[in-house]
Amino acid sequence: MAEKIIIDVFKEKKAEDFTKALSAADGKAASGSAAAYVAAMACALAERVANACAAAGESGERLDYILRNSEILRSYMVHLIDENIKAKRPMERARRDGGEREIEASIQTACCIEAEIVNMMKPCLEFLDELKDICPQEAMHFIPESAELAMSACRISQSIIFHYADMSSDEIYRYVTRRENEVFLAERNELYERICTWYGEKRA
Repeated sequence: MAEKIIIDVFKEKKAEDFTKALSAADGKAASGSAAAYVAAMACALAERVANACAAAGESGERLDYILRNSEILRSYMVHLIDENIKAKRPMERARRDGGEREIEASIQTACCIEAEIVNMMKPCLEFLDELKDICPQEAMHFIPESAELAMSACRISQSIIFHYADMSSDEIYRYVTRRENEVFLAERNELYERICTWYGEKRA
């Protein structure tokens, strides 16, 4: 009789179950999946701000675009919770059964989801930056909160990318990966700082 294989779908788990799975020493879900979860919450709050703008009477093609795409981003980040686990499998096999060559070949795949999280948090922050000009006062606090979550997802993802890059024996690859991701994070931090400055001025 064939062994029954149980496949966990972490995006469908309750927060209690997901965080319990995350805490396990040998858990399949790890910090990359957590970063995707945090990124999904950032996008959810951005979507909430867009919905608040629409409810307050704002309209137009650009708001429709943000509403549609913030929902797509939120759903995509939820999808990445499990895709991150799949992306780690080649590295797990390489470290268990392979050698240096197999590990080297698995590095980019191992951190591809984290790279995508960093990539897609830029439009999330850009949406927030636009929405701040039309957001009703009662929903304004969601903007810096969403931005904080987006930056947290980026910082977690960058840490993981650096972790895997450090496994490479290629000094040039390590340098380029680190420098590229520092530039990416600086770009997102510029949007984050602009949002924080705006909110600080609104509260003053």
